[in-house]
Amino acid sequence: MTNNIHGIILAAGKGTRMNSSKPKVLQTLSDKSLLGHVLYIAHQVCNKVHVVYGFGGEQVQNTINDDSVNWVEQKQQLGTGHAVAQAMPHIKDDSISLVLYGDVPLIKKSTLDDLINQAQQNEVALLSVVLDNPTGYGRIIRNSEDQIQAIVEQKDCDKEQLKIREVNTGIMAVNSNLLKKYLDGLDTNNAQGELYLTDIIEAAVGDKKTIASVITNNEYEVAGVNDKAQLAELERTFQQNQAAEFMQQGLGLKDPARFDCRGSLSFGQDCEIDVNVVIEGKVTLGNNTNIAPNCIIKNTQIGNNVSILPNSVIEDAVIGDGASIGPFARIRPEANIGENAKIGNFVEVKKSTIGKGSKVSHLSYIGDTTMGENVNIGAGVITCNYDGANKYQTTIEDGAFVGSDTQLIAPITIGKNATIGAGSTITKDVPADQLALSRSKQVIMSNWKRPIKK
Repeated sequence: MTNNIHGIILAAGKGTRMNSSKPKVLQTLSDKSLLGHVLYIAHQVCNKVHVVYGFGGEQVQNTINDDSVNWVEQKQQLGTGHAVAQAMPHIKDDSISLVLYGDVPLIKKSTLDDLINQAQQNEVALLSVVLDNPTGYGRIIRNSEDQIQAIVEQKDCDKEQLKIREVNTGIMAVNSNLLKKYLDGLDTNNAQGELYLTDIIEAAVGDKKTIASVITNNEYEVAGVNDKAQLAELERTFQQNQAAEFMQQGLGLKDPARFDCRGSLSFGQDCEIDVNVVIEGKVTLGNNTNIAPNCIIKNTQIGNNVSILPNSVIEDAVIGDGASIGPFARIRPEANIGENAKIGNFVEVKKSTIGKGSKVSHLSYIGDTTMGENVNIGAGVITCNYDGANKYQTTIEDGAFVGSDTQLIAPITIGKNATIGAGSTITKDVPADQLALSRSKQVIMSNWKRPIKK
């Protein structure tokens, strides 16, 4: 028995039905390419992984960017048997070869562990699935003692064989020495005129080998992707599986069918997420945090007792305990929102620190700013951080009050407990505890008349 496992991932297909400039294996499911999903699992069960590439090979390698992979080119697509044969010179005889497919992204580690275990005991093991509609798949042929005798492709089946519902997934684990022997004996005497990998099963039976099998009851686990409709179907399955797992771990989801996690999510106790929330990258939630509908959160650390109100977008930020964000807020990269701070309606924060207990409640832009504690920012306040060529910093110290519709022209410092009158354009530093304002004198024109439409 060997623990030396070589993964062979077949990823040479063009994927014409995708109608895309990208190779099929680079189409995206959640946060990874199809091939990326397969590689993630393969690395967990294999000592070495070989990827057989063809169409768009340079694009595939550059996108995956995995130095641990041995890339093997299949210059001509002459069938699955031919594809696997390209990798065999790189594989030692005293190993198990695990054949996987770059467009079958939902395969489970536990299933592959079972398959490898069967191959270690019996030298040849197949993964099969029973389908209500097996059309298009190779049928598993068993004898009266329920032993696998062959795999017959759809185009080569007779009428009786077409009635069989147990089908080949293409995924198999085989003693590498045997696999090399059987690959050398393949021929193209079939309807496709190709070298079928499945023909090695008949050869193994001829050698009186027992063909072990693992039968999965989850057809989506072994489903391949040929077009955008199938890709969308698997995306939904992937998301529902994640949602179910999160709920088992204690996350509250208002509607699991309307939740997308396109990255990684960790959470504390009693967190709740409403409908149409999208999680991207790495997101962490503390305890008792609620996310309202229609929010997008990416690469963000969110503390305890936080409320993310509807239609908010948060990216590459840190949200402190007890903070409130939204509705309709946009928190941009390098924003750090302090404990119990409030970022309200239609407020945008970029590359800024908002201190503990500070409030930016309405219709404001805060960029390149360091804001202290218990600051109050009125409606429509803008930190004017960009002069058309360079960015400048604004500093607002503890306890400052900035009146509505004020522009702070950076670089500028607003001192501790200073007050800025509403409607001001502030261009110079304001000392602590002082009032600053800039307004023209109000004039009443008694003889003025509103224009009348002609």
